[in-house]
Amino acid sequence: MYNIDMTKNNNEKNENLDDTDDLYATSVLERLTDSSYDEEKTAEKKDNSDFTETSVFEKLTDERYDNRPQEPQKKPEKKSPKKDVPTATAASEVLSFIRDLAICVVAVFLLTSFVIRPVQVKGNSMYPELNDGAVGFSNVIGYNTTGLKRFDIVIIYVAEKDEYLVKRVIGLPGETVAYKDGQLFINDQIVKEDFLDKDYVSSYNGTFMADVASIKLGDDEYYCLGDNRPHSSDSRYYGPFKKENIKSKGIFIFYPFNQFGVATW
Repeated sequence: MYNIDMTKNNNEKNENLDDTDDLYATSVLERLTDSSYDEEKTAEKKDNSDFTETSVFEKLTDERYDNRPQEPQKKPEKKSPKKDVPTATAASEVLSFIRDLAICVVAVFLLTSFVIRPVQVKGNSMYPELNDGAVGFSNVIGYNTTGLKRFDIVIIYVAEKDEYLVKRVIGLPGETVAYKDGQLFINDQIVKEDFLDKDYVSSYNGTFMADVASIKLGDDEYYCLGDNRPHSSDSRYYGPFKKENIKSKGIFIFYPFNQFGVATW
């Protein structure tokens, strides 16, 4: 009896073991073949990995996790309150305008007194070399530094008329000047006036230049005539011009354009 029961119990145990083994094998097989099982594990690991990386990044960027010695923070400098810029008043604007105007006036004065002088030709006394209305500049600095030579074109100030004349230097200080039969004589020697337009001179049939009696020039006197002798008021009318009355020499014409250039600069 005992043996039969033991045998029976053993058989039941063996059957239970077989069932357990089958269950275990089935469970293992399901784990090996079920993709959802692996994905869940993988996702869980990935989530853990992401969480770990996020934690590390936060520790690297968050000052609370920074164990390095911190430099003492500088206290912000106190900025002084901005001063109110005074607004321009009408009086200050007027003063500024007067100042700028004065500077311009002084600059123009210095320029025209020591460098160049604006010139406008009036009349036909220098025709055909210079036309009426021609505009340009005359050389002040050159006159003051190098002086004058014969046949230079000059700008002369006539005080009694308060006007400027454009003429040509014929006689120099200390010389004796005369005209005979249309010929220029300097110290009794004939001097050719090659600057005159021959065709224009010949159109007057020998009446272009009247005779002029000999005249002795002083140490500071210049005998000056216009190129268009029949239509020029010059030293024949005013007499010799003093050096102090001559303001500049030469003309740079920029209008009219057909005469653009320098005349005896």
